[in-house]
Amino acid sequence: MSHSVAQEEHINVKGVADNAFAEAKARVNIAEKKAPALGSAIAFPMALILLAGFGYSIYLFVTGAIADDAGEAGGVARIVSGSVMFLLVMVLMPCLAVISPGQTSVRQFFGKYVGTVRKTGLVLVPPLTNGKKVSVKVHNFETSELKVNDSDGNPVNIAAIVVWQVADTARAVFAVEQYEEFIKAQAESALRHVATSHPYDEPGPGETSLRGGTDVVSAELAREVAARVELAGLEIVEVRISSLAYAPEIAQAMLQRQQAGAVIAAREQIVEGAVTMVEQALNRLEDNDIVSLDDERKAQMVSNLLVVLCSDQRTQPIVNAGSLY
Repeated sequence: MSHSVAQEEHINVKGVADNAFAEAKARVNIAEKKAPALGSAIAFPMALILLAGFGYSIYLFVTGAIADDAGEAGGVARIVSGSVMFLLVMVLMPCLAVISPGQTSVRQFFGKYVGTVRKTGLVLVPPLTNGKKVSVKVHNFETSELKVNDSDGNPVNIAAIVVWQVADTARAVFAVEQYEEFIKAQAESALRHVATSHPYDEPGPGETSLRGGTDVVSAELAREVAARVELAGLEIVEVRISSLAYAPEIAQAMLQRQQAGAVIAAREQIVEGAVTMVEQALNRLEDNDIVSLDDERKAQMVSNLLVVLCSDQRTQPIVNAGSLY
């Protein structure tokens, strides 16, 4: 009864969490769209026209002021015309934007998102809009070395390199605050979660170790980071484990355990080979009828051969000139 109630509460909590996450994703319901913009073929002549208009407006203003001082007719009209043309040029001048390769311009019209310009070079954008440059180049960073416990409870130090780029410029600018800091925090959180889900070494059936299954763990980490930063319109290119080691307080003990395992494995191989060699020696002696040995002498020979073959140090032969009995 209590188990079913706890399970039902867990399902309810999970459902509430999922709903809260869905609502959080829907708070800034925005996606990138293409902003109206003209390329260099039109933007460059427009730049020349605006420069000419700027110069002509200054000319009208100066000549009008001189004519007005001299009492000539039309001086005020020239001043007004020059001032209007100057203001018009100042309004239209921000319509020219220079966008480098690998950069975009997120345009807003009095706070409203109107689109993203991905054209490069000199472009003509809608008037009265301001833009924020967003890089769509591939970025990478290395997380700080985190100290976490693996699935067996052993403390390990782990770090990863995350390769990413902006996929949706609108979400990157408007959905989160400082998307570069956002991805760093989410990457470290995902790294902690993945590291605690796997043992450092010696995985059980169906498990993947952090040290032995680096590619599998990296792929799992990349999927989790990608899911966490999708809200910000970021794309994960690759995630790789860059540093992995036991924490200093248990590193020596774990090294001794690994060395003991290696010694045991080597001993097993030595013993297996020695038994095979002893068996071959006895079979050759019997098959070639070199000597007839009873069970006691066979046992003595097996003991001597195993001592010689399995010993760590060189054995000293002892010649027995007498009888065995």
